[in-house]
Amino acid sequence: MSVKKFFKSFHYAFEGIHYVFRNDQNLLAHFVVGSVVIISSLALKVTPFEMGILGLTIMMVISAEMVNSAIEKMVDLITKEHRAEAKIAKDVAAGMVLLTALAAAIIGGLIFLPYVLKLF
Repeated sequence: MSVKKFFKSFHYAFEGIHYVFRNDQNLLAHFVVGSVVIISSLALKVTPFEMGILGLTIMMVISAEMVNSAIEKMVDLITKEHRAEAKIAKDVAAGMVLLTALAAAIIGGLIFLPYVLKLF
């Protein structure tokens, strides 16, 4: 692979990130929640290890939402008519995001709970 092709691939990746932030309101909501989590973790002085875990969970949720968006666009490209298989593909992708977000919320709760309890 040439150096030019290598850097061009980064350009395409940034275009994808830019597109999804502009056009996916759910991703924007996840980004806002992730930002609140990061600010809260700084305010509560969570350990660097815990910050890493929180960062990974935030990125998992954002990545899952991006995969969901890609699947939705691909399904829309393949068929414009209402088909059971298209609905299943979209529902499964949305379920992936939901499960990832629930796992992130549980992990966040387990990390933040001791810090919040210390405040009282």
